[in-house]
Amino acid sequence: MAALALSPAALDWVLRAVPDQQLRQVHPLPGSTSASLHRLAFQSGFHAVLRQFDLLPNWLVSEPDLARHEAHSLMRAARAGLPTPELIAFDETGAEAGSPSVLMTCLPGEVDLNPPDRHLWLDGLAAALTDIHAVSPVGFGWAYAPYSDVGQLTLPTWTSVPDAWSRAMTQLQEPPPTFTPTFIHRDFHPANVLWQADQVSGVVDWVNACAGPAGADVGHCQVNLAQMYGLEAADAFKAAYERRTGQHQHRYWDLLGLADFMNGDEPPHVYPGWPALGLTGLTDEVVQTRLDRYLVRLLGDDNGTSRSGSLLSLEAPAGNVAAPVRRLPRLRKT
Repeated sequence: MAALALSPAALDWVLRAVPDQQLRQVHPLPGSTSASLHRLAFQSGFHAVLRQFDLLPNWLVSEPDLARHEAHSLMRAARAGLPTPELIAFDETGAEAGSPSVLMTCLPGEVDLNPPDRHLWLDGLAAALTDIHAVSPVGFGWAYAPYSDVGQLTLPTWTSVPDAWSRAMTQLQEPPPTFTPTFIHRDFHPANVLWQADQVSGVVDWVNACAGPAGADVGHCQVNLAQMYGLEAADAFKAAYERRTGQHQHRYWDLLGLADFMNGDEPPHVYPGWPALGLTGLTDEVVQTRLDRYLVRLLGDDNGTSRSGSLLSLEAPAGNVAAPVRRLPRLRKT
């Protein structure tokens, strides 16, 4: 049995949380860089997922309630009928499991980053996000705060369009648009969406969920798509979301989502978790070029509301992807 992949404390905690089950196998799940993630298979055929926040100690220092946060996010999403794992148990401090942990059910489906029909796939992403934003945030205990301190942004040294970045930084000094808070995922992108039979079967990784602006989710997903597949994919996703909601995405949230990917003078790079999920071959240079082109695209609209339409994208081998540097979330508890 592969239970040795878990610490004795974690194994004991899991078995106490599901006392009627006998553990058969433990499989590490690919793609996670912020926490240890394992799929647990039991003799009865039941499957669960164990997430342990043990890889980024600084994250725990800044947010010691990560396990409780995800647990409450899962409960809110499940009560709303969203396709999300069901909470089984959580250990906020790690006193029992060895590190802060969340045990949840395992959803059917897999991450699909090479869809046969990208148009339908992007529309499915937009539909899933629309459903999340329809959930009331009233009474939820975590409120939105931007990841980036826009007052501390510096001009990237790697960019080929420094003037565009300077303009973006100036625009981000303006007050954000007014918004009506809704329930947002806060880390919605293709690697956190599961698919089965060409349909979304689940949305995972709820540790950053909060009450906040829907535009922050849209902008975050767009900048992921721009890196992964080029401008056309980012634009098509936004168009699908706007069509479904009747809401126009304000450029501010797109620029802020882009700023969240900046890490001082460190050039953007291909995030190693994405090749683990099946997309390989994208170079750091392509990532940087696509981010520059995405920025230029955003700044090409003069009315503050980004347009949606067909765009040229940088050519790269099919199936390539770049993912964000994981930023430590800064959320306000209410």
